Amino acid sequence: MRVLLVEDDPALRLGVRRALDSAGMQVDAVPDGNQAGAATATAAYDLVILDINLPGKDGFEVLRHWRNHGAEFPVLMLTARDDVTDKVKALNAGADDYLAKPFEVVELVARLRALLRRHRGVRTNLCSLGDLQFDVASRELIWKGERIALSPRETALIELLMSTPGRPVLKERIVSAMSSWRADFSSNAVEIYILKLRRKLEHTNVKISTVRGVGYVLELFEQ
Repeated sequence: MRVLLVEDDPALRLGVRRALDSAGMQVDAVPDGNQAGAATATAAYDLVILDINLPGKDGFEVLRHWRNHGAEFPVLMLTARDDVTDKVKALNAGADDYLAKPFEVVELVARLRALLRRHRGVRTNLCSLGDLQFDVASRELIWKGERIALSPRETALIELLMSTPGRPVLKERIVSAMSSWRADFSSNAVEIYILKLRRKLEHTNVKISTVRGVGYVLELFEQ
């Protein structure tokens, strides 16, 4: 899951970013609306956390610009006030959810995952292929009831592959999803993580196949 965090408070920005990183999310963090616009113009995000009280353009203005230009990614807005007027204004501007400060990080993470499930039309927390399951909520990969330990990068990669089992995922999409706004994730790095995942799936009946010139596909095979 690739997330853009737009928050001008340095301490809160760092704290939220670290918490989301620990939850297995890939986070780009910027302090104002101008940089937020630049980020969404150059990278694809699964969702955005947007503070209302930003320097220069406020969050409402930034969000209206995105929606007026066809951006469909879900947006959760943050504000320092638990005010009904702000909530209504946020939703009318195109926000998908709203969270007042101060908040618990566990609630933020739960809301983000719920937003993403609704946006993708996911009816269950589980993505399955044979006996292999990926739990979207807990970020766990499970084979016949046993958890397969994954790094955050491996988790992000398997989530992409498990979201479309049996269908190729473009290599360019993987590179984009695993890159950050300020640092690209190379094609060679993708191949390294594909190799790591293949090793961790060796004892299962699921394999990652290379579709030459296209990308990678997760599929079943006979053991």
